Amino acid sequence: MTQNTPPGWDGILDDGETILWQGRPDGAILFRPANIMPAIFGLLFAGFALFWMIMASMAGGIFWMAGLLHFFVGIGIAGGGLVRDAWVRRHTYYSLSTKRAFIATDLPWVGRSLRHVAVTQDVTINATGDGLTTIVFGREEITVRGKNGTRKRKVDIGFERLADADTVLRHLRTIEKASK
Repeated sequence: MTQNTPPGWDGILDDGETILWQGRPDGAILFRPANIMPAIFGLLFAGFALFWMIMASMAGGIFWMAGLLHFFVGIGIAGGGLVRDAWVRRHTYYSLSTKRAFIATDLPWVGRSLRHVAVTQDVTINATGDGLTTIVFGREEITVRGKNGTRKRKVDIGFERLADADTVLRHLRTIEKASK
């Protein structure tokens, strides 16, 4: 460990490996194309529950309150994906060492996790976005459960929504060249 290495990296970094950069993604709520169908379904579900509650309230009594659960479930479906993605980004930390890229999460009720990807000449680095840039430097195969069983799906691994992506890209290119 060198003097420049932040505390907490004992046993994680290899000999001679040092931290070059650390940062966090932007935690803003985003509306992405993957959120369109759940949002439509959730709003329709909540809308029907609201209509039902209005009609039930006209009959008098408190029976209309039975629709509250359905209303809030619909709102949760409509906005859950938006809020969940932002929540995860707000609890995510990125580090780049002289050999690897690290993605750490510290999610309440889930716990901590640390993933790393070796940065070598074989890694393809892609940067997308304007203003806030996402840098993808790997793909990972995950197992997704569905109603018809499980299936494999590839997902991108990288640093999402960075304000200082130029610095990270310079470091990644330098690491990539040094691994040749």
